[in-house]
Amino acid sequence: MACQQSRYHSFSSASRLQPRPSGVTVDESFLTEDKSTQNRKLLQKRRTLELPAALLSHCQAPVLGRTGKLPMQGAPPAGPGHRFHPGTKAAAHQREKIRALEPLKAKLVTVNEDCNERILAMRAEEKHEISLLKKEKMNLLKLIDKKNEEKISLQSEVTKLRKNLAGEYLHYLSERDARKILIADLNELRYQREDMSLAQSPGIWGEDPVKLTLALKMTRQDLTRTQMELNTMKANFGDVVPRRDFEMQEKTNKDLQEQLDTLRASYEEVRKEHEILMQLHMSTLKERDQFFSELQEIQRTSTPRPDWTKCKDVVAGGPERWQMLAEGKNSDQLVDMLLEEIGSGLLREKDFFPGLGYGEAIPAFLRFDGLVENKKPSKKDVVNLLKDAWKERLAEEQKETFPDFFFNFLEHRFGPSDAMAWAYTIFENIKIFHSNEVMSQFYAVLMGKRSENVYVTQKETVAQLLKEMTNADSQNEGLLTMEQFNTVLKSTFPLKTEEQIQELMEAGGWHPSSSNADLLNYRSLFMEDEEGQSEPFVQKLWEQYMDEKDGYLQELKQELGIELHEEVTLPKLRGGLMTIDPSLDKQTVNTYMSQAFQLPESEMPEEGDEKEEAMVEIFQTALERLQVIDIRRVGPREPEPAS
Repeated sequence: MACQQSRYHSFSSASRLQPRPSGVTVDESFLTEDKSTQNRKLLQKRRTLELPAALLSHCQAPVLGRTGKLPMQGAPPAGPGHRFHPGTKAAAHQREKIRALEPLKAKLVTVNEDCNERILAMRAEEKHEISLLKKEKMNLLKLIDKKNEEKISLQSEVTKLRKNLAGEYLHYLSERDARKILIADLNELRYQREDMSLAQSPGIWGEDPVKLTLALKMTRQDLTRTQMELNTMKANFGDVVPRRDFEMQEKTNKDLQEQLDTLRASYEEVRKEHEILMQLHMSTLKERDQFFSELQEIQRTSTPRPDWTKCKDVVAGGPERWQMLAEGKNSDQLVDMLLEEIGSGLLREKDFFPGLGYGEAIPAFLRFDGLVENKKPSKKDVVNLLKDAWKERLAEEQKETFPDFFFNFLEHRFGPSDAMAWAYTIFENIKIFHSNEVMSQFYAVLMGKRSENVYVTQKETVAQLLKEMTNADSQNEGLLTMEQFNTVLKSTFPLKTEEQIQELMEAGGWHPSSSNADLLNYRSLFMEDEEGQSEPFVQKLWEQYMDEKDGYLQELKQELGIELHEEVTLPKLRGGLMTIDPSLDKQTVNTYMSQAFQLPESEMPEEGDEKEEAMVEIFQTALERLQVIDIRRVGPREPEPAS
């Protein structure tokens, strides 16, 4: 072990005493780290070897007494607790003890041999590692020497380049000084030549060279002063631009400013439009969410869509008649039609109707107590009877109410004995058949839900339109081109929009592939079938009239800005009508006010009278009353300015 430590010490000393070339920089941290690693490994091996050696030395140590001496063979151990007892007993005790230690001695010998073998193996391994470390050390030293040589060569090259740079700089300085001297000499020679030329031409300056020299000197002074002034002017007015450029730039700036103001105004408009669109977008999103919630609720609570094909075997006439009746109708119309079929069947089964009595709520033409015979007319007979009633009503002076006229008409037509039976029969029929135009309109007028002026005005409108088309038909062939058809519609209905005109043309038979030269049989548009049903063109006219009336009253509601349950005064309602329709005349406005407040026109107060403020009505009631009469727009909301 001491030999191993001495070798390690000699290796470390040799590494420390190794000569280094001059200028070589050794990474001390690297060597220190390498040495510490080697020391740690050797220390571990040394501890591994010391443990068996210590165990061996402990096992080989003789058993000493308290005095530190080996006990004599055959003598007991000496000490204060022992007394020497001569005899065979003590000798036997020592021999037994020796015999007991004999196996331990053999074991110690074996352990000693094992430890020696391990020590030899470790020494061989250490020698191999030390040789590898020496080789690595030599390689590192060579690498360090190589790097130091490269550093020395680079330093020498840098020194050489610095010397060359210093020489070049000195050469540049000398060249610069020589150039300055040469320029000065050239200037001097030029001045001398100018002086000689001036001295040799006495015709210009005279013959006095002194005067020429003085003039030259003064000229040079003036030149110097002028150059100084020029430099001063450049310094003071170098940033000044000419007036022309300034005016052009000012004009350009003004134009750009105007463009900027225009763009700012446009930006503000676009920003406001964007805000409005964002508000509309948010409201649309809210409506979408609301509609989606309603759709989900409807999908959750609504019943499935009915299968209308099941009705074809129930309706009289079979599948062919049901297909003809159901063509082009929605579910609501199909329900009405099915109810009409059921109601007509029940009517045919009834032989008598029970009388409704003589109450005030009962219409005058139905006041009867007892059973009334069901005359069971066909649908065609009822329609023809109603048409005759309308013809007679339009022919007379209309001095009596419509219900009284209707009962008098039946008495005149069927006699007093059958008038009540026919009144109940016709009333029950027109109450059921809502899809029939003649019956539904007659029922609405008879029950006071619509003024008879509505029916009369609509018939007059259709007749006027037919007259205009007949006038446009110069050949009297019953044919018009699509262009003539469009022109007649626009001239007859100047307040209708392009979309409404387009709907009427489509109802009349126009389609996108049609050309202006295509011919149209306009007389067929005004024909009726045997049950009084009009063609789609006349039906579209009626639908547009009802839509225009609803829109007109809705516009009045928005203009007044009050709730339906609130009260409205006569002046306020009149002012709202005049605002949305400035073309209304005084007579028409009084007619509307008389209907809304249920007063005769003769009792209506004059405009500006104090009694007007006292006349109030619930707004919803006033609108319902106006809905009954023929109310429509007379002119545009804002009249066109006179040319």
